[in-house]
Amino acid sequence: MTGLVQISSNLLYASLILYLVATFLFSGAIRDKRGREKQTGVNRWGMLAIIATVIGFISQLGYFITRWVAAGHAPVSNLFEFTTFFGMMVVGAFILLFFIYKLNVLGLFALPTAFLLIAYGSMFPRDVSPLIPALKSDWLHIHVTTAAAGQAILSISFVAGIIYLLKSVDPTVKDKRSFWLETIMYCVVATIAFIVISTSFNLAHYNADFAWVDKNDRPAEISYQLPALVGPHEGELLTKDRMSPLVTVPAIVNAKKLNTVIWTAIAGTILYLLIRLITRKRVSLLLKPLVKNVNLDLVDEIGYRSVLIGFPVFTLGGLIFAMIWAQIAWTRFWGWDPKEVWALITFLFYAAFLHLRLSRGWHGERSAWLAVVGIAIIIFNLVFVNLIIAGLHSYA
Repeated sequence: MTGLVQISSNLLYASLILYLVATFLFSGAIRDKRGREKQTGVNRWGMLAIIATVIGFISQLGYFITRWVAAGHAPVSNLFEFTTFFGMMVVGAFILLFFIYKLNVLGLFALPTAFLLIAYGSMFPRDVSPLIPALKSDWLHIHVTTAAAGQAILSISFVAGIIYLLKSVDPTVKDKRSFWLETIMYCVVATIAFIVISTSFNLAHYNADFAWVDKNDRPAEISYQLPALVGPHEGELLTKDRMSPLVTVPAIVNAKKLNTVIWTAIAGTILYLLIRLITRKRVSLLLKPLVKNVNLDLVDEIGYRSVLIGFPVFTLGGLIFAMIWAQIAWTRFWGWDPKEVWALITFLFYAAFLHLRLSRGWHGERSAWLAVVGIAIIIFNLVFVNLIIAGLHSYA
């Protein structure tokens, strides 16, 4: 099993490298003077980019299969496995849409999105472990994979929305539109900063152990991989020469994961300010040249089609299959668990998205802003609901 796990890890790393290579190739594709409009059509750079993307996707699929064989179950049972599968599905959805629309700039934004998701997931424990009794069901494969696939397809609407907004919003005009667009750019920079700082402490083998009291008033231990700004409930630092927490939180809050979120905000702010100080420009203004030849109607159609396809897939996986499994595992279809509530919010939001577009004519920029709000809901579910709010899904 150890050999398969190592092969699986190597395939995942190879896919990440290929996605990075493909991103640079797509950058060349939109700047190739011989491309029909620089942004559309498969020129030489675009062909190389999509080949690298497909090979990377196959490599990640190999990771998924070999880890499944090693673990004996579908590798979607913890945050590392779920997030890497989510990223793989984003790439899969992009490949499908690329062959339909031949839009090079879509890869320039979709692949970094997938890369950041996978890199984010890689910060969590990667050990292959047996399933806890609650997860020993075929519905694990059915529910989680379809929910992740649906969210991944919906995420492509965000990619299209960002491209649309970078093209249509003028960052030099100080209004609400440019402010919120730059806020999105800050969130992206914060994600990059989190990956950098987590990797740095990981390479330094930083570790701090705490004894604490959990929500059931039972003693427990927890290990931090980042300096503790936030400590666990009634926590006692066990590791010498490590930073003591500035504050502690109630047992219902996962202190370690909240600490990670705070570090992300701090590191993201510092990196964002450095970029602004060095370039003297907003991040959105730095990216604007990449989308100068984009056809807005085409990008708007891609965003709409992504929701049209992703919404029913997510509805099946995130709600219907989830309720069936909940009935089997917990003898009730619905229990207002935080994860269940946020799945319902996601469903209602995208239902409203389609209603506003089809009945109210919310096309173009309005639709793009809705796509951005949609990804915020998905990421909130992935990060805050999973990491901070305790619930029946906390084993993930």
